[in-house]
Amino acid sequence: MSKARELNIGVVGYGFMGRTHSNAFLQAPRFFDLAYRPVLKAVCARNPGRVKSFAENWGYQSVEADWRELVARPDIDLIDIASPNDTHADIAMAAAHAGKMVLCEKPLGRTAEEAGEMVKAVESAGVPNMVWYNYRRVPAMMLLKQLLDENRFGRIFHYRSQFLQDWTISRELPQGGEGLWRLDSAIAGSGVTGDLLAHNIDMALWLNGPIVEVSAMIETFIKERKHNLTGHVEPVKIDDASAFLCRFANGSTALFEATRYARGHKAHFTVEINGERASAAWDLHDLHRLDYFDHRDEGHLRGWKSIHITDGDHPYMKNWWVPGLQIGYEHTFIHQCADFLLALNESRAAAPTFRDGLATDYVTDAVLKSARTRQWEKIAVP
Repeated sequence: MSKARELNIGVVGYGFMGRTHSNAFLQAPRFFDLAYRPVLKAVCARNPGRVKSFAENWGYQSVEADWRELVARPDIDLIDIASPNDTHADIAMAAAHAGKMVLCEKPLGRTAEEAGEMVKAVESAGVPNMVWYNYRRVPAMMLLKQLLDENRFGRIFHYRSQFLQDWTISRELPQGGEGLWRLDSAIAGSGVTGDLLAHNIDMALWLNGPIVEVSAMIETFIKERKHNLTGHVEPVKIDDASAFLCRFANGSTALFEATRYARGHKAHFTVEINGERASAAWDLHDLHRLDYFDHRDEGHLRGWKSIHITDGDHPYMKNWWVPGLQIGYEHTFIHQCADFLLALNESRAAAPTFRDGLATDYVTDAVLKSARTRQWEKIAVP
């Protein structure tokens, strides 16, 4: 391949996601044969001391304190949004209007209405866009997608998925401010529904197709917390736990659950799918393995097998180490970055696009509505 073209990146945010994205931009061209080479041109955040330190650590050429200044810069090709949820819409729409490519952390919007405006902006501007639903790029999940597309499962009957954490159990934990904005509904939009279940839903839509209706319940276990910004004890308006039943367009049924109150679980994300001929199960804690059962195996050999996803013919793995050696969480972002750059070179969209992210937001909206109405709610069709 000829010399890679430079793609100047402007990142908004220096937290957890700012680090994962920065690493992805740096590593993707080192392990994948790409026509574009990301250049860490600028990072933007409100704390000047911390953003300067972040820039020095990751090799950014410059810093900005106002995202509007970043978006207006003619030397920036792509805006990457790794900031809290309440900033996503304004930054994405401004970037699209400025003709920039836009990548955005999940969830796309705090509501489907907000996400819909973002979709309109990028599609009207005709700019490449993508949402960072990184778990699609776990090699085991890519393999599962291949098996489903090959119709190895036959008719799908059941889908189930959980995302369990335990970091908000303490009553002493405040809400709001840096690091704890996920507990502030004005910033986050919702609690575990938009933060955790959004991952489960995106994965399900990708693997098993559209969801048509849901029946949900949510719970807020601690009703009041001190707010870091006001200093006052205020009502907690986000959901601590969320669970729902649903039906897919293909006729299958599903169970979903997410909580931050499952003591002992830090990031327990699971997927299981059951078909007439085969079943599969996956667990983020053992992300390099896919458990697989095929009823067509000979009877005396039939049983669950654990496929170790490290061989060169497994998705993405030829770009990494020798067979038998594993990769981790950070590699999912590298894979997604590489896929975006490959698609960009081929003038095609890289999924999940903003419109895909909107589909997830329609489901999360319906989940929250169903929990309020205590009725089945149909999914809005964009």
